[in-house]
Amino acid sequence: MSSELSVRFVTRQDYERWLPLWDGYNAFYGRSGPTALPLEITRVTWQRFFDAYEPMHALVAEHGGELIGLTHYLLHRSTIAIEPVCYLQDLFTSEAARGKGVGRALINGVYDQARRIGCGRVYWQTHETNRTARMLYDKVAENQGFIIYRKPL
Repeated sequence: MSSELSVRFVTRQDYERWLPLWDGYNAFYGRSGPTALPLEITRVTWQRFFDAYEPMHALVAEHGGELIGLTHYLLHRSTIAIEPVCYLQDLFTSEAARGKGVGRALINGVYDQARRIGCGRVYWQTHETNRTARMLYDKVAENQGFIIYRKPL
């Protein structure tokens, strides 16, 4: 990817260009068609990015005036550290942008923001079958071997 790639905070004006990436991300994880996220969740998620009282943030990757990737991250407290912790919740690039350094640039963008506010670490999870993404993740972070348990309530 050329030097025209920029990673920046999402703006309200980005919604129409952000939404196809968000929809692609959700489709990748099987949340489309009959199992799609309710529109209310997308609406509230979008609003949270612009609410100063919310710990949720969004970065986008832009190239040639086109949004080609997104990442969303959350800041939270920890019982084992004084400084905040950053959870990288969502990461997605358009199919055409894959393998061109966009995912790495977005992760580095989250690292930069986490450092700026004094986070002690950034972490995320991915599905074990997401081999393509895991090849990148193994280069930019350490797999600590944790297993995730979840119970819907």
